[in-house]
Amino acid sequence: MNTNAVLDIGLAGIWAAAKLSAPILLTALVVGFAISLLQSITQIQEVTLSFVPKATAVCLALLICGHWMIAEMISFTHEMFERIPGLLSGG
Repeated sequence: MNTNAVLDIGLAGIWAAAKLSAPILLTALVVGFAISLLQSITQIQEVTLSFVPKATAVCLALLICGHWMIAEMISFTHEMFERIPGLLSGG
């Protein structure tokens, strides 16, 4: 196994992790920003006011994007398993 193969596999893993985490992180970011904006406008500083909507939105994002996320992970896993013979033979 050469250095380029290791870097290629590492880059593919990082890219897959970024694609899979993006819907959840972006949802939490947008909802968190909206709630923070609402709290700063109304000057209500309640911790649960920011947690409950964010948790609900993340759960909703998981329900909507869950099938796509699983399909992407299965595709990535198949691609990694298909690379094994080439890695072992040095090609």
